Amino acid sequence: MDLVASVEVPVSVEKLFDYVADLANYSSWLEFVHKVELVGESTETDTTWLVELRAKLGVLARSKRLRMTRTLCEHPKVVVFERREQDSRRHSEWILRATVSQTATGAKLETNLHYSGNLFTGGMLERALSDQIATGREKLIQQLSAK
Repeated sequence: MDLVASVEVPVSVEKLFDYVADLANYSSWLEFVHKVELVGESTETDTTWLVELRAKLGVLARSKRLRMTRTLCEHPKVVVFERREQDSRRHSEWILRATVSQTATGAKLETNLHYSGNLFTGGMLERALSDQIATGREKLIQQLSAK
């Protein structure tokens, strides 16, 4: 699954980038990001968070815990987070790429979420995420515009 979404925000590129470069901020504007906890020291790259995702899929609710590491940080343009578990098991890929660019009225955020697993089938995950992304766009605009 590859899910692409974008939003324009009336703030500077630097302000938008600084906000999306920290996974801890995602729970404040995306409902399916239930909890985010920083693990260890934070550096420009190689910063790690424990992330709990929750999504309601019809009558079912799904929860997933991921260990996500910032693997690329090119300020103020692009940041990439990848799943990096520390056990010996094989895990599905979760890769989140956030790209920020200048617009006439502020900045644009484009995200690409790649998931290689098969836990969610028939587009269920995509539908659930698409609904929450629509709500998240407005929350992101409100939060950054108020700061």
